[in-house]
This record gives sequence, C-alpha cells and structure tokens, in this order.
Amino acid sequence: MTGLTHLDPDGNARMVDVGGKAETRRLAIAGGHIRMSREALAAIRDGEVPKGDVLAAARIAGIMAAKKTGELIPLCHPLALDAVTVDFVLTETGVSVTASASLTARTGVEMEALVAASVALLTIYDMAKALDKGMVVEQVRLLEKRGGKSGDWKAADVPDRTA
Repeated sequence: MTGLTHLDPDGNARMVDVGGKAETRRLAIAGGHIRMSREALAAIRDGEVPKGDVLAAARIAGIMAAKKTGELIPLCHPLALDAVTVDFVLTETGVSVTASASLTARTGVEMEALVAASVALLTIYDMAKALDKGMVVEQVRLLEKRGGKSGDWKAADVPDRTA
C-alpha cells in the first residue's frame, strides 16, 4: 500500500495532509467532447434548442461545478479558486469543451478542471436530449497542468498553447 497518497499505512482512505506543502501558482486544463446528430448540433449553433441557450447554461454549470468539486469527489480538498473558464468549439460531430481552473495553493486543480468539463458536457446533453437522446460524452481528460511539486505536464497530443 505504499505510494498511494490517499491511503494510510493500514490501507484506509484518507485526505492527504497538504499543510506542509508550499503554496504555488497552479493551473489545470481539461477537455472533452459530446458527439451528436447534425440536427441537434444545428439547433445548438442556431440557438433553436427549446430549453434555451445551451452553451451559456453549460458554461455556468461547468463553472459552478468546479467550485463544488470538494463536495462531489471524495477526499478532494475544498479550494478557493482564483479563476475558472469554460469554452466551446462546435465541430463536425458535436461540441468540444475546454475548461481551466487556477489558483495559488498547496494542492492542484486537476479535479476542478475535469469536473467543470464533465458537467458542462452533461449540461449540453440535458439541454439537447429532446433532440438527440443518443448523444455520447467522450474523451474527457486532463490536457495540461502547471505548478506544484510534480511540475508541469501536458498530454503528448496537445499542441503547445504558447506558440
């Protein structure tokens, strides 16, 4: 049971003690996609979904979810986030989301970015399900993280955002 930070020496779940860690600037970026019918995508693009502005609702839902991550995911620390962004790109097959979370703290914000992306995608599903019940939420993953003890990391297939 060594090496797993959320387990004590007896194998019991525990919240990691981050009290002795230095505060650093941290950023995490997550993404995902929701695949849907052409009709549903056109309705979202044209603002013709009966429930209203799908992407506006999904953006707010993602931001709110990031702020609630400590309540949703067991053993996550509740964090005072400095910023959360949720952005969308309409693709040929659906909608891609990119969510970022940042703060200066003793622990990372990967889970907050992942929760924001996931809930934004689920909100798109909820808002458009009357048009396409077969939508597929897929490819939710961490794209990049900066800061903290383990340093910076980026998924191998993610283009450099600074270029």
